[in-house]
Amino acid sequence: MEKRFDVAIVGGGAVGCAIARELSRSALSVALLEKENDVARGTSGKNSAVVHAGFNNPPASLAARLCVEGCAGFAAACRELGVPYRRTGKLVTALGAEDIPLLERLLAQGRASGVPDLALWTREQVRAREPHIQAAAALWSGSTGITNPLLYTIALAENALANGAEIFLNFPVEAILRTGDGFILRSGRRALRADWIVNAAGLYADRVAALAGDDGYRIYPCRGEYLILDKPAAALLRAPVYPAPRPGVGGLGVHLTPTIDGNVLVGPSAEYISSRSDTGTTATVMARLWQEALLLLPALAGCAVIAAYAGLRSKIVPAGAQNFGDFIVEHSRRTPGLLNLIGIESPGLTASLPLARLVLRLLGEKIPLPRKAAFQPERRSAVPFRALEPEERQAAAAGDPALREIVCRCETVTRREILTALDNPLGVRSLTGVRARSRAMTGRCQGGYCQQRIVAILRDEYGVRPEDMRWQGTESWLFTGAVK
Repeated sequence: MEKRFDVAIVGGGAVGCAIARELSRSALSVALLEKENDVARGTSGKNSAVVHAGFNNPPASLAARLCVEGCAGFAAACRELGVPYRRTGKLVTALGAEDIPLLERLLAQGRASGVPDLALWTREQVRAREPHIQAAAALWSGSTGITNPLLYTIALAENALANGAEIFLNFPVEAILRTGDGFILRSGRRALRADWIVNAAGLYADRVAALAGDDGYRIYPCRGEYLILDKPAAALLRAPVYPAPRPGVGGLGVHLTPTIDGNVLVGPSAEYISSRSDTGTTATVMARLWQEALLLLPALAGCAVIAAYAGLRSKIVPAGAQNFGDFIVEHSRRTPGLLNLIGIESPGLTASLPLARLVLRLLGEKIPLPRKAAFQPERRSAVPFRALEPEERQAAAAGDPALREIVCRCETVTRREILTALDNPLGVRSLTGVRARSRAMTGRCQGGYCQQRIVAILRDEYGVRPEDMRWQGTESWLFTGAVK
């Protein structure tokens, strides 16, 4: 007989994992279902990694309110979860005088939403903060920050797991059957029962709702492509720099963002597409990203691009329509027992924990949520070897031979850190899982040196045949057989 849970959460992105973590504060039995072989494999792992302040959304919107709340508490949440975070501030720039009214509108909008530390800066003030940026003026947001969205989502999932939630990876929900007292959720031959479903499936949230009998939603995928610049570019930029927003574009414009790990991102583009899985990058868009980046920061001309990627936003407004569609978080009007989160795009990462708390309040209107006395909010994480001082590295390596072997030279990742990444609580053994948890394969050579060494560790330490190894999903084979 299928295992039964009080609540099944569909979707292992930042929002779904935040809901699982917050629900694990209660005595309810909780299952998190994710279609990929790891969490954060969709939108949550392919974005700008910015913790937004909340001035981009209309003041009366749910997105604005939850973003302001999320930004205010993000640093504390990252400390609890052992996740890197840095408050950087942010500049939204006017390339010419014609853009200044757009900045004034954002300033008024942000102040109406209660966003702290906002100000209009002159060209001279911008130059004093960011000497390489070209701008006639800018809106300064002092509360904006950056994080690592992969580690953040993984940490939420691991903390939920440690507090009693169960996580089912490789579980694409293919059918939902209504029973007399709940639901049966099926994925191939696997199935489980749940009294309640929380639909946090992101790009697929409308389809999951329809499987449960509520076909009242529609999501429009919008692809955003990015470039990743090598680390010398970080010397040119201290904070995220955005252009003044253009109405009807479908995003916040191509911007420059320093990452928590020392690179710079350029992007994203904004292109409505029909596919919900096409995260390919295109030569045309990458060339345009580079040209728009040079308008903001001409000194980037000598910097190297080391990688590119794309993510998909789950928009609820079609191309050519208004540029904003608010978060939808509500009990289904057609399917009792189903709670839907629809259109959770940016700033969904920033608002993830407030969204989770809102879900708990809505569930609490329908069912008891008894508190768990033994909830543990903290998750410990090791300091990366690359972040240690030389004497600290020497002392640590003296007691652990696996810390004496550098597997990834670009990012200074040790064999011990690769083993720790492979021994993760979620049981993920893909190469992208190692990359997300250790930073291996993310440097200048993009795995040219370390990938084969990680493959050897999987083979020698864990007995995984190369033919069975995957880059990320079930169909992404690395090898088909031996050549000698």
